[in-house]
Amino acid sequence: MTYTPSKLLTFEEFIAQYGDNTRYELIDGELRDMEPTGPHEAVAGSIAGRIYVEIFRGNFNWLVPKTCLIKPLYAEATALRPDVVVLDKAELSSEPLWQKEPVICKDSTIKLVAEVVSTNWQDDYARKVEEYAFLKIAEYWIVDFRGLGGLQFIGNPKQPTFTVCQLVDGVYQQQQYRLGEPIYSYLFPNLQLQLDDIMPT
Repeated sequence: MTYTPSKLLTFEEFIAQYGDNTRYELIDGELRDMEPTGPHEAVAGSIAGRIYVEIFRGNFNWLVPKTCLIKPLYAEATALRPDVVVLDKAELSSEPLWQKEPVICKDSTIKLVAEVVSTNWQDDYARKVEEYAFLKIAEYWIVDFRGLGGLQFIGNPKQPTFTVCQLVDGVYQQQQYRLGEPIYSYLFPNLQLQLDDIMPT
């Protein structure tokens, strides 16, 4: 991930210049180029597909938008762009920006976010853990299919890791899964998934 050294952007400037460009997100006014690759997008698409199966199976009134920004109400210059986000359809009518832009501001609308780790692993394992917990998002998946995260996050030796973060009393409790291990989701208890199933070819 590259950090653009230009002047800080406001949320409005970011939307005007980069709102439609899925390469970028904004954190504290700094433009972040997420540098997506083909394998990264393949993993994100596979996760979204698996989630949709569970939404239909459970008859949940939820959706997975193609693109979506999260603008925390307390942050003036932040627009997060998760790789996968699950939204509660019933809450969309009360979202202040949704009718004009694919932007979510209220925590009650977001059921789950998933980030596929790339060169910006520090954001996924540290910054976004804090942001998403503060937003009270019940479940956050960190999908590190290349084992890029720091040793303090995924252990030694580094290896592909799928981390499920469940919000408990405002703090994420994290459970890590490796290749060959069944992944348990609190939000989707009937999910049948292993990291092997979504690894790119």
